[in-house]
Amino acid sequence: MSPGFPAEESLVPHPSPSVVRRAGRVLRTSLFTQVACALVLGVTVGKLWPDVGTAVQPLGDGFVRLIKAVISPLVFCVVVAGIAKAGDLKAFGRIGLKALIWFEVATTAALIIGLLAANLVGPGTGMHVDPASLDGSAVDDQTAGGHLPSASQFVLDALPDSAVGAFAENSLLQVLVLACLVGAAVLHLGKTKVPAILSAVDQAQQVVFAVVGFLMRLAPLAVFGAMAHLVGQYGLGALSTYGKLIALCYGVALLFLVLLAVALKLVTGLSLWKFVRYSREEMLLALGTASSESVLPRMMQKLRAAGCREDAVGLVLPTGYSFNLDGASIYLSIGTLFIAQAVGVDLSLGQQITVILVLMLTSKGMAGVPGSAFLALSATASALGVIPAAAVALLLGVDRIMDSMRVATNLLGNCVAVFAVARWEGALDTERAKRVLAGEEVVARTGDEAASPASDPVAPAESVTAPAPRG
Repeated sequence: MSPGFPAEESLVPHPSPSVVRRAGRVLRTSLFTQVACALVLGVTVGKLWPDVGTAVQPLGDGFVRLIKAVISPLVFCVVVAGIAKAGDLKAFGRIGLKALIWFEVATTAALIIGLLAANLVGPGTGMHVDPASLDGSAVDDQTAGGHLPSASQFVLDALPDSAVGAFAENSLLQVLVLACLVGAAVLHLGKTKVPAILSAVDQAQQVVFAVVGFLMRLAPLAVFGAMAHLVGQYGLGALSTYGKLIALCYGVALLFLVLLAVALKLVTGLSLWKFVRYSREEMLLALGTASSESVLPRMMQKLRAAGCREDAVGLVLPTGYSFNLDGASIYLSIGTLFIAQAVGVDLSLGQQITVILVLMLTSKGMAGVPGSAFLALSATASALGVIPAAAVALLLGVDRIMDSMRVATNLLGNCVAVFAVARWEGALDTERAKRVLAGEEVVARTGDEAASPASDPVAPAESVTAPAPRG
């Protein structure tokens, strides 16, 4: 080689050390990036090594169990503090009533949109399934012999018969009832008689949020385990077998979210897309673990940080987990028409109205019941009297794939409900919400990264330097 020319190997470009370090830092500090990588890795492992995918399932299940362990104490603390700080028990009652009205309108709209779409597309038309060829016992195995509670039983189940039992069984509605009673008592007695209660509740909140911060570092492992198990056990074959039904459910869910975005904009002036970006880590974690409960503590903190008053968040969001299942409503309405079309039953307008009325009731008792979707579908088929109960087994192969749709729609529907009800009650700082969703205010992290008290989780960007997010 001639003098004065660089060696050949020196002409080969090398990655800049700063780029490598920057990529490593993003992977190390960004929970969103970690969860996204874990999701891709889980799908890959589940596809290539199904047995390994099944073996790592406890990673996802264990994470969800740990998160559930702190949900009840957190909800209790937030609701008690919210009532006591608001200083108005009547306002809290109004929030609850307005939340129930919003929930009923939203879930009814989801049911009607699902039925209209299923009538228009006909996902089960032409399948000509013989109900006698279906194994009805498979549905019994899926539901573990459970049943949906009646309306009166649902109300009774929401009333605790043991303060300890409500927390031990992780019954959110019972915990809410207890929290309302304690909050009302604190408000009635006044700060002079129970001066230490509110400070103790605030400190307990901070401890719980710190625990959540620790647990969130395990989120990538949880997503990896859940996705590897899902793909390993169910494979990707159902995507082709039930492609039309899957596409319809996800398409209707997307349409419903667009309608929710319009409603949110009209009611509060906020952007749903900006909220999705703001909560992208939680959304991806919920999708990866197929559990909206896994992000309930973080969503409560983020909604409070985005300007929603503490009592509105503490009451509306947990209640929505039982009363506002928009994604499940879409799936149930489409699923009912799918199995009817598949076995050649043509439902009249009156029968479809019956479907809506039955699902309006059964969807409220689904939370926490194993195989609740199949129980609700079976109850609907029995009420109609023209669809064989065994036909519900047609959805066994696709039910798990619908989890992502149900989780995302349920979660966003509940968050929109919090914003809407808070705005309706005057419990929303709209200007602060716009700044936070636009990224103009830095939100303090949970756990050891929390830079501000739980009662004031957001500080202006110029006064607080937020640490790098590590989950």
